[in-house]
Amino acid sequence: MPKVLVPLAEGFEELEAVALIDVMRRGGIDVLVRSLKAELDITGANGIVVKAENTIYDVRSDEIDMIVLPGGWGGTDHLAEDENVQRLLKEMDAEGKQIGAICAAPFALNAAGVLKENFTCYPSVEEQIRTEGYQGDRQQVVTDGNVMTSRGPGTAICFALQIIKKLVGEESYAQVREGVLATYCD
Repeated sequence: MPKVLVPLAEGFEELEAVALIDVMRRGGIDVLVRSLKAELDITGANGIVVKAENTIYDVRSDEIDMIVLPGGWGGTDHLAEDENVQRLLKEMDAEGKQIGAICAAPFALNAAGVLKENFTCYPSVEEQIRTEGYQGDRQQVVTDGNVMTSRGPGTAICFALQIIKKLVGEESYAQVREGVLATYCD
């Protein structure tokens, strides 16, 4: 069973995090929900508290198949500044392992130096990253090498489905896509 780390930081975008975790688990992925700090109750951008299962402190890149960062500017800033997240991103990239980010979170990938040439993100965030290679709304999910990016809350289910397709396969992708009525996802 593939293992994906979803780190949560104060100010994360709740819709993205919960949709990603839920849909990936439906697809047969072991999702590790980890806090950046010792406190496991994490407040999102819209005041919703989500309880992480543990902290990120002891997570090693050789134990996971992918790291996926939810957006939300507050959470993204923490992800871009957190030593553990930045270390994991660099190690995962050096090992050619899968990396994902949605909404504002490609900013944290850029801070780690792992964002590839082509990407998408929440509109206007590219101004904080770079406009070269920004794909805008051409696709819900942009994959470049080992990095997948997506636009925002409205594309979270499609993003999670693409992760399932990549890590588990077409059959699981099709089953979950049908089961959550996300036939609009390509």
